[in-house]
Amino acid sequence: MSLQDEIDLKSKEIHTENLSMSIGEVMSMYSDKDLDIHPEFQRFYRWSDSQKSRLIESILLNIPIPSIFVAQRPDGIWDVVDGLQRLSTIFEFIGILKNDKEELIRPLSLTETNLLPSLDKKKWQSGNGDSLTEAQQRYFKRSRLNFVIIQKESDSSSKYELFQRLNTGGSSLTPQEVRNCLLIMSNEQYFEKLKELSDFEPFINSLNISDKNIDEQYDKELISRFLVLKDVEPSTMSSVTDLGSYLDDQIVVFFETKFGDWATIKDVFERTFKLIEETVGENAFKRYNLEKRVFYGGFIVSAFEMVALNIAKNIGKWETQKDQIESKIIECWQKISDDNITWKGYSAAGRLPKTISVGQEVFA
Repeated sequence: MSLQDEIDLKSKEIHTENLSMSIGEVMSMYSDKDLDIHPEFQRFYRWSDSQKSRLIESILLNIPIPSIFVAQRPDGIWDVVDGLQRLSTIFEFIGILKNDKEELIRPLSLTETNLLPSLDKKKWQSGNGDSLTEAQQRYFKRSRLNFVIIQKESDSSSKYELFQRLNTGGSSLTPQEVRNCLLIMSNEQYFEKLKELSDFEPFINSLNISDKNIDEQYDKELISRFLVLKDVEPSTMSSVTDLGSYLDDQIVVFFETKFGDWATIKDVFERTFKLIEETVGENAFKRYNLEKRVFYGGFIVSAFEMVALNIAKNIGKWETQKDQIESKIIECWQKISDDNITWKGYSAAGRLPKTISVGQEVFA
């Protein structure tokens, strides 16, 4: 297939429309539940009050803001693909924003901005003179936002592809936060199951990662790797050039195809990390100094891939031979030294075939 054929084919799969709407009209859509801004996504966005105030400043000064992308569902509801933080900020300022429990969120109090320092402490409505005037409120509600609508006739994967592209690169979201949102857009239960595993105490204890890592969803990143990679052969990973994109695609596929077998998946996960915690604890995912015969340093993901994935593959065996697990981990590091294996300079995708192969050979 030629490049032009590919362009023609893919362009037919995505149908979009541009539409300008007043903020007042958008408020009505939100109140009538015709616009789904995914309130559960709010946990992954970290706009400060200063950033929110700058958005309100832009609207008041008629400074253009980027288009908001929505996907039209078969039931006619607009699903926000990109622009959640902008819309959430507007609704929070006006005082109509609700969380995922349908509870009203406390209205936003603005902070001073460069162009409008008098915005400091301003609210939409206030009983002490800090409100916008009625004229300012009317102007605000008549201000227009540009929407790009992905029509329901588009290919079903279009909104996920678009969300992924718009929320990576320059975004403040980490790769796993984008992945979490993709799971929620596909089926909120998928994310809840992922979160359920991340709360398993032996898993948390064996990682020994920082609070900052957890806040940025790195624990769920590791679970995504565990679920997707556990049964993947090293030869398969050799053809993967970008691990992040691979995980984005495969974690949704994993849940779609294996959700019905969740009890077994959860059981293997919990048995694996309970066993690791009981036998070696946080040492399981550290480097090992062969000369000094000691584990050292902090958590490294290559050790996680090498140890956790391969213990899980044979969990029944290692539950009966738990006294050998620490020596097997040391054997992995011995093999790395003997075979002069290195992954310095390799991307995550380039490293994986090596780490999985070493662990697979030792823990088989």
